[in-house]
Amino acid sequence: MAQKITLDDALKLVKNGDHLVAGMAASEGRAFFERLHEVAPIGHVTIDNCLPLKNYPFMVDEAYVNHFTIHSWFFSGDLRKAYTHGNIAYIPNHLHLAGVKRLSHVTPDIYIGNATPPDKHGYVSLSLGNVYEKRMIEAAKTVILEINPNLPRTLGDVEVHVDDIDYLIDVDYPVPELPDLEPNEKDLKIGNHIADLIHDGDTIQLGIGGIPNAVAHALMDKKDLGVHTEMLTTGFMKLYQAGAISNKKKTLHPGKMVAAFALGTKELYDFIDDNPAVMILDGHYVNDPYVIAQNDHQVSINTTLQVDLAGQCASESIGPRQFSGTGGQSDTATGAQKAKGGRSFIALYSTAMVKNESGDRVETSKIVPTLLPGAFVTLSRNDVDHVVTEYGVAELRGTSLSERAERLIAIAHPKFRDELKEEAKRLGYLR
Repeated sequence: MAQKITLDDALKLVKNGDHLVAGMAASEGRAFFERLHEVAPIGHVTIDNCLPLKNYPFMVDEAYVNHFTIHSWFFSGDLRKAYTHGNIAYIPNHLHLAGVKRLSHVTPDIYIGNATPPDKHGYVSLSLGNVYEKRMIEAAKTVILEINPNLPRTLGDVEVHVDDIDYLIDVDYPVPELPDLEPNEKDLKIGNHIADLIHDGDTIQLGIGGIPNAVAHALMDKKDLGVHTEMLTTGFMKLYQAGAISNKKKTLHPGKMVAAFALGTKELYDFIDDNPAVMILDGHYVNDPYVIAQNDHQVSINTTLQVDLAGQCASESIGPRQFSGTGGQSDTATGAQKAKGGRSFIALYSTAMVKNESGDRVETSKIVPTLLPGAFVTLSRNDVDHVVTEYGVAELRGTSLSERAERLIAIAHPKFRDELKEEAKRLGYLR
């Protein structure tokens, strides 16, 4: 039976040399990590996290670099800023294997996450995610859960009995939210291009940000869409409430929205609370490409930072500098293409503003002859399907390098097209 303890007592459980694992995103134990820096005098602690949602002192304050090492499956903006301190490292991964492979390498001393209060049967709900959380709970030597009454009680594969938890901490903080960003003009153009190629009855996966939100906005008039997605966002809730999503045509888990975690607004959390139409399942299952492929007409929609003329997508780094993470992009893109009638879309703006050697901001093409030196390929040229900018859609499935170059140049910003053609000739893609 789990023992209730104070936050002070929980921090005393951390010992020199311990390896801690945090829940992902809104599943992290926020109260615990806000004070973790206080254990610095004990020596050194290692923490594994994924998309942390707050700039915790142990993570961003340079004064603690010799006391904490952070390994992350997916960088947040705060991790990007603190990366230069030298105590932060990225864990290369496909998200469906993130927990499985990490556990083949380390055994956590402590897992810290959050959950709903126990029900009358003694089960808590892990609420907003089970990307790797349940596996870590089963593997960790000590399990600490912050019990937060504000969390939605979700259904699926998120139930854990209090007998399988070591310590519970009562907390009462607001559930972290992710604002529902309004799409801009470019987002809306891209969203409309993609929506034109999505059919009634398709099952969809969306990421987060202006472009995915624009896609959701453009799908409002569709019928009988289904959801099998890594991340459940506010956009899905809006589509469901508009009648565009019914999940009736799904060939896997019909009638259900399936996700590995949820992150969005309070309205989303109210929607998924005790909602039998939503299932939060193990990320190892949800994001497995062979599971995704069991949904006929599965559509994957993701974004990238840069695409080269061969079709390689650098979605997680700018040159060798880690920006975010692989996440589920490869999982969902390849899984969708394995599905009967499935399709994958990679979206990006045609240009970006960057600093040149003089420090001036200049516009540059995001469709490039070759990726920046040292850039990490998130989706290989063998796995790319459709690439979309505000200028249109390049269908790359089954195309040669010369055909790819022509199609990608056609959706690049007009002022860079001549330059890209010359570079394509230099590379031998075009004559």
